[in-house]
Amino acid sequence: MSAALTALACHVGILPRYVDLTGTTQETSPETARALLGAMGLAAGSEAELTETLAALRAAEAARPLPAWIVVEAGTAAVLSVEQPSDWRLDLEDGTCREGRAADRLSLPPLPPGIHELTLRGHRTTVLSAPPRLPLPPRGWGVTLPLYGLRDAGTGGLGDFADLRTAVAGFGALGAGFVGINPIHAGFPGDPAAISPYSPSSRRRFNVAHIACPGESCAPGGALVEYPSAIAARLACLRAAFAAIDPEDATALAAFRTAQGVDLERFALHQALSDRFGPYWPDWPEAYRTPESAAARAFAAAHPGELAFHAWLQYRAGRQLADIRAAARTAGMAQGLYLDLAVGTHPAGAETWADPGLFARGATLGAPPDPFAPQGQDWSLAPMIPSALVARGFRPLADILRAQLEFAGLLRIDHILGFERAFWVPVDGPGAYVAMPKTALLAVARIEAARAGAAIVGEDLGVIPEGLQADLAASGILGCRLAMFDPHPENWPEAVMASFGTHDLPPFEGWKQGTDIGWHTRLGHVAPDRAQDLLRRRADEVAGLARRAGGADIDALHRYLGDTPARLVALQIEDILGATAQANLPGTVETHPNWRRRIGTGSAALAHANAVLQSADAMTQTGR
Repeated sequence: MSAALTALACHVGILPRYVDLTGTTQETSPETARALLGAMGLAAGSEAELTETLAALRAAEAARPLPAWIVVEAGTAAVLSVEQPSDWRLDLEDGTCREGRAADRLSLPPLPPGIHELTLRGHRTTVLSAPPRLPLPPRGWGVTLPLYGLRDAGTGGLGDFADLRTAVAGFGALGAGFVGINPIHAGFPGDPAAISPYSPSSRRRFNVAHIACPGESCAPGGALVEYPSAIAARLACLRAAFAAIDPEDATALAAFRTAQGVDLERFALHQALSDRFGPYWPDWPEAYRTPESAAARAFAAAHPGELAFHAWLQYRAGRQLADIRAAARTAGMAQGLYLDLAVGTHPAGAETWADPGLFARGATLGAPPDPFAPQGQDWSLAPMIPSALVARGFRPLADILRAQLEFAGLLRIDHILGFERAFWVPVDGPGAYVAMPKTALLAVARIEAARAGAAIVGEDLGVIPEGLQADLAASGILGCRLAMFDPHPENWPEAVMASFGTHDLPPFEGWKQGTDIGWHTRLGHVAPDRAQDLLRRRADEVAGLARRAGGADIDALHRYLGDTPARLVALQIEDILGATAQANLPGTVETHPNWRRRIGTGSAALAHANAVLQSADAMTQTGR
């Protein structure tokens, strides 16, 4: 790379190299660096542009009397150094304001937890007032299950929040502290094929396909959820319910819209436009591709009923999630709902339409090759531009976290490795890492979790940056440990959530049989001769786990997990019920039935199933 390209790339956080899991150093190519700079919206097409862009960024930083953001400990007085006497103004998150004048030092008052804004000589600094560490949750256990698969084949349709409430109450009665599900972010109801919960339209809003609607027409189905018919039936039922809304609900909806403000109205407008022009906004007529356009405003004015309907759907989702939260508390669950935050958002969804300047264009999130995915991964998700996130005072992340933590006592942050560095994949060519403001992101997570009285689990699997797990532990954020891969769970730290595997891996019985290896072989991901080696190795791993666990059955596995030092243990419903097929096979879309498998037992009968009762008993035997 030229000196100018190297300097600009480093200045904005594009890492020059990284070491992969084989120990090989991977260099960032000039082509990748230029592509990622362009994705950030920076002029980098020529040497002159590189030089001018870097000079402008450096000048802007040099003019600042304070950094763009600082982290302070909530409740303590911070002292900042300033170069010259200046008046200052501190706008607190609660709307109050404090002012003063600083000589060579600026002494802030003790601040409550929150995101505050300090203005000095016309420049704003985000002040993240956070507790230094979250308390660890009490020692306990819970169950993870697929919301979409909570209905048996005889009932048919798509699992909804009423099914989830039933399951939560049942597991709570058995002593479970939480019930975990995949992300329930807003999706694309206009595209029934877009079913991955990890590719959402908006992470601030909820998936309307899971709203329970009494009187919904359902037909018995098969072992797989048929999304097109299920979503069509649910939306038809919901539209009929909205048409019959009573005055009390109408008043509550108006109050909800007022409280939610512009963000909800913009989301509702996006959804209404999606109904008219299709699910993905880059395909819309150009006049509607920005929320502030005259055409978009005119559409909103002409279709108030459509906007009200989509706002009502979010209101209903929130009411039903609140009912689940209440059911968990009634059952005495320590955490209740265990929700999941997707690592990114779809490039053509509501989140990017509402705030396009926050997200990179021409690059997507992914992961470099590793043993889990030797070909590497491109998740087709839009990355947040670090400088844009900083400029917004990290509020987009705080809002996303707050939306989940309103209903969850436990929140999983998918691929929390991205808090330190995110792997960006340009349209053409290999990817590279982009540094993120880790200290600030962890502070925001602590602020929002402490505000909600919740615990955070960070999914720290893959190519883990050195020191990140220590930083997570210092923040009181739990890591993840998988018995499938780690033969020494007795050495796990206390601040982790333990499980056998994940939704991206085969369940216990499938792992023992090598069903995942069979799938990869059939799809051409693994050569037949290599598959035989993998199956032999798997047999050795199965035998080794059986020796360590004192048995090869699921009860032995669960007691093995329960005896670990981990504060929390997550039992997967697929493991409990003896399933062999995994929920999701990474690297596939249409060649594997991802996110469609029913668990077999309906939500009402689930907590009474013998296998579930045995698993709960195994947790009791281990003192959980």
